[in-house]
Amino acid sequence: MDHPKKTALTPEIGETEFEADVLRSGQPVLVAFLVAWSRPCEVLKPVLEEVTQECCGRVKVFTVNTDDHLGLGLSYEIQSVPTMIYFVEGRERIRMIGTASKSAILAKMRSLAETPTT
Repeated sequence: MDHPKKTALTPEIGETEFEADVLRSGQPVLVAFLVAWSRPCEVLKPVLEEVTQECCGRVKVFTVNTDDHLGLGLSYEIQSVPTMIYFVEGRERIRMIGTASKSAILAKMRSLAETPTT
């Protein structure tokens, strides 16, 4: 029995969109580097959807398929998937490796917001 495909709230981007959508974004951006064949990546996808809903308007959330976009995976030295990188003003501020709950992801991002930048 076929199930209708749920529309993803968390868009996938590649090299073409990365600079504009992440590095030049006026908002903080969470990027999850994933691959289609990884069970931990599949487990993380619905969590990312929840983070996208929770942060709507405040933080952008994107995924990158590192099998399809090897250049981005190499540029950001992705050695394990899933890896999430939180960018603020185009700079990497937090890196989280492995799966995480929505509350853990949000807590990490909040802790950065409460920490003064130098």
